[in-house]
Amino acid sequence: MALWQGRSVRKSTGGRYHSFRKKRKYEIGAELQTAVIGDRRTKKVRGRGGNTRVRILSENHANVRDPKTGKTVRAEIITVVENPANPNYVQRNIITKGAIIKTSVGNAKITSRPGQDGAINAVLVE
Repeated sequence: MALWQGRSVRKSTGGRYHSFRKKRKYEIGAELQTAVIGDRRTKKVRGRGGNTRVRILSENHANVRDPKTGKTVRAEIITVVENPANPNYVQRNIITKGAIIKTSVGNAKITSRPGQDGAINAVLVE
């Protein structure tokens, strides 16, 4: 199902807007695609102007940075500990920006947007 992001049919007062044209392709939004823990699977998406974007569908490694030493290592993701976006995402192991994940080097907070950046970057937390 397409997500239409055009102007609303109703005014703030409750009255109707009369349309002056039909829907346009550039007004269609993308459906939500969540990144989960598993073997790496990506998807290329065409953006406006022919630009491409890589979406992560599943991944089991993250680029984890230690703020004390400034070093970055590629760590294995074990599980999702906390996700402020949605409490149900913890049970389903869905990774979004701001989620706390348990890795092989410790707990880390996701700083990238896996559905848009094509990478999972994180910072170690105590």
